[in-house]
Amino acid sequence: MHLLTEQTTAVACSVEAAYRYASNLEHFGEWFPSVEAIESANELAHATPGKEYLETVTIPLRGKKKVKLTVKEAERDKLLVTEGALAPLLPRMEIMFQDSGAESCQITWRMFCRNNGLLARLILVPLARNIMNKRAAIGVARLKEQLEWK
Repeated sequence: MHLLTEQTTAVACSVEAAYRYASNLEHFGEWFPSVEAIESANELAHATPGKEYLETVTIPLRGKKKVKLTVKEAERDKLLVTEGALAPLLPRMEIMFQDSGAESCQITWRMFCRNNGLLARLILVPLARNIMNKRAAIGVARLKEQLEWK
């Protein structure tokens, strides 16, 4: 697995509120760039392993594409991990939450490429890293705004 980007921010809201909002991926398009739409694809509760979403995302040179996301790990107020069925990138998103006071927390957002092939390592990872670094910086700043405004 290859780290594409990592962004951390301090947020003036409780870790419980931050986790509740960010772990409901139906909100993902409100704060992350190039996510056109996202909807639940099964009846499981948000932040439950096995929960699925159908995301419509804009991909450079490919246009809009629907991608299935699956929650792989979830630990209340601490961690949410998803994996996307977008070949050849095979993205893995991790959002970590750390309590830092009554009305403050720290959020770390990371994106990985699960494709370990030679071509992925030489071509795909550097290209995706460049794109995702920019999107992540904007996305984490927007997430902070959403959480502090609510």
